[in-house]
Amino acid sequence: MSSKYIDLILRWRFFKLKTSQSNFLSSVMKYLDDTIAAISTAIGEAGISVIRISGKDAIKIADKVFRGKRKLEEVKTHTAHYGKIVDSSGKVVDYVVATVFRSPHSYTGEDVVEISCHGGIFVTRKVLEAILEAGARLAQPGEFTKRAFLNGKIDLSQAEAIADLIRSATDLAYQSSLSQLEGSISRKIKRCVMI
Repeated sequence: MSSKYIDLILRWRFFKLKTSQSNFLSSVMKYLDDTIAAISTAIGEAGISVIRISGKDAIKIADKVFRGKRKLEEVKTHTAHYGKIVDSSGKVVDYVVATVFRSPHSYTGEDVVEISCHGGIFVTRKVLEAILEAGARLAQPGEFTKRAFLNGKIDLSQAEAIADLIRSATDLAYQSSLSQLEGSISRKIKRCVMI
């Protein structure tokens, strides 16, 4: 069995648990069709907060609120740009760095823009509000990882490892999660299936 076939089976089983068969395709299309945004860093006071936007309109939505030397639609992938975020009335919300990742070379496999803003709770919320007003939907917890899984960027074992890595509190838990994220369990499963 090929690894792509195994990945398809795992995806099907994962979604079969979450949705009925009749809703499977509409559920997948719903998640892959809209553009989502959320705060990706811990909520609290810090030097920087990161807000991630992912989906087919991520760059277009970011361009509605980002003012820099160039429009983000015009820039290359994996580049960072200094500018400001403005709200719907044109008022400056914060001075930020926007990093653009074009599909399929991003965490989710979709177009992604990450906005690094000042890390205060209030300013982070204001930046997110501006992005949501521009047309993004608030992401559900774990939805960026779900999209990475659905787009074939990671398998189910790696998706679980991400949650474990975030929650790890000891060096052993950290090392185990990192190994799983790098594909150690996936490789073992694929070897067993090939036998």
